[in-house]
Amino acid sequence: MDSLLSVLDNTVAAARAAGRDDLVARLETAAVRVRDPRRRIVVAGQLDQGKSRFINALLNVEICPVGDDVTTRFPMQLAYAPQPRAELVLATTSSEEERVEFPIADLPSIGDRSVAGKQILRIEVHLPADLLADGIVLIDTPGIGARTTAGTLGVLEMLPAADAVLVISDASTELTAPELTFLRQATELCPATAVLMSKTDLYPHWRQVFEADREHLRKANLDLPLLPISALLRAHALRLQDAQLGAESGYGQLYQFLREQVVARDEAATRAAIAREMSSAAEHLALALGSELVALRDPQQAAAAVGELQSAKARAQQLHRRTAAWQQTLADGITDLAGDVDHDLRERLREIARTGEEWIDDHDPGRHWGAISEWLTGTVDSALGDNLLWAHTRAEALANQVAEHFLELGSVDLPAALDPSGTTHRTGTLGDLEPDIGVLSKVLVGMRGSYGGVLMVGLATTFAGLALLNPISLGAGVLVGGKAYRDDKQARLTRRRAEAKNAIRRFLDDVAFQAGKDSRDRIHRIHRVLRDHYAGIAERSLRSIDESLTAAQEAASIQAKHRAERTAALEHQLTAVAALRNHATALTAPTRIPLPK
Repeated sequence: MDSLLSVLDNTVAAARAAGRDDLVARLETAAVRVRDPRRRIVVAGQLDQGKSRFINALLNVEICPVGDDVTTRFPMQLAYAPQPRAELVLATTSSEEERVEFPIADLPSIGDRSVAGKQILRIEVHLPADLLADGIVLIDTPGIGARTTAGTLGVLEMLPAADAVLVISDASTELTAPELTFLRQATELCPATAVLMSKTDLYPHWRQVFEADREHLRKANLDLPLLPISALLRAHALRLQDAQLGAESGYGQLYQFLREQVVARDEAATRAAIAREMSSAAEHLALALGSELVALRDPQQAAAAVGELQSAKARAQQLHRRTAAWQQTLADGITDLAGDVDHDLRERLREIARTGEEWIDDHDPGRHWGAISEWLTGTVDSALGDNLLWAHTRAEALANQVAEHFLELGSVDLPAALDPSGTTHRTGTLGDLEPDIGVLSKVLVGMRGSYGGVLMVGLATTFAGLALLNPISLGAGVLVGGKAYRDDKQARLTRRRAEAKNAIRRFLDDVAFQAGKDSRDRIHRIHRVLRDHYAGIAERSLRSIDESLTAAQEAASIQAKHRAERTAALEHQLTAVAALRNHATALTAPTRIPLPK
């Protein structure tokens, strides 16, 4: 990357010499990306699949809490720093985040959802690890599929900004339907996705599960790498410095995936982005220099010079009109996007409610409430994820639609429209049903009903000379008691069904309330990103045209003795700008950076 930085520095110097501070700011931001590449790798998976143990073995440190219970409650971001430290990132009422220093040794004890009344967004840990020093940033996430509505959606919102996603699924069972659904959603948001089958050291039959998982991925049309790994073997290999154990752990294949699909892909994307920035800067610089040079070379052709000035002015006015047009397109698109996303979310939740109520009408919810809760949270997670994917796709389509207004300016880079930062999620919980009455209470209900039947029929039969308790009165008591018991049972079932439906409606109302708020906030961020991005393009283009007009007008009135000197200077500057443009077009061959093994 040294040669790339050298050319980029030359471009910054040329822009600074031309007084284009706007171009300097963008180029310096690009230079920061080259000097400090950060490759974000999100580690996801269902509960108790070994995500935290995998990260510990990958970094050869014991940093992520490991246990049989839910240990990862918040996203944990691990990056490089010479000295270890940890920070809690808290949500605030404004768009900014608050950071609080936290002892690394106390990380396993974090169990509350808030600190000082503020919700924890994530935990950022900085460690002096070799892998992190190469620019890798690992993100350990809460388990997907938990009985919350925050886990899966929170993970999915991280993926558009991720360079790779590693989905952990242990070797005890085959890939489940929720896991395949998450893989489909993750692949649409981040193409560099891999499935890691963990805990191969614990299950001798892992090869059969491996083949079954490959078949599941094939049937789901998911062309994803499937890598068997063992964190335990990896830890033993590092401790004993055993190369054979290290090979059996499967981490070598994982590093190959990171090298080929993450590092190389990121470098190619970085080079392409730098090339676009340099080419755009060269075009802006050449516009003013070329206009002035043309005016200097043809001082006698006044009419032609005036024509060029008028044409440039018309282009500037046309660009101004396009500015108003793209802003209107963006505003209309955001309005439509907000309405469509909200309608899609509500329609998905309404369909879930209808399905749940139909199932409750045919079953006893008291006996299956745990299964209903698991189905409901899983289905809601999937619906929220699909809604997020749809919003992401629509946002990209809107960005392309707005970009059409700038076609005359050449290729226009598109922003990362879906910005996951700043979203806060609250967990939704499904209330418990009132338990059914016990056996003794059911017997008492039957006895209370039978008492009336025995008494009524017994009194009637006394006129026939029979005793109060006789076979007829006892039989009537059994019949009446049985009917009372069945009526009470049906009433209790009807009441449980009504309570179950109300519980589902309350749960979905809570989900719709919070998910709707998060969706609106997300769309507002998309609006700001697109507005600022294209406003910057419009402002830079208008400034370039304005400076070209000014330069041409000044060139028309320059004295003859200074004309040749200025012409030579402009030709030298244009030659340098052309060289920068040639360097930009040559930035195509990615390099390979080795990762530690």
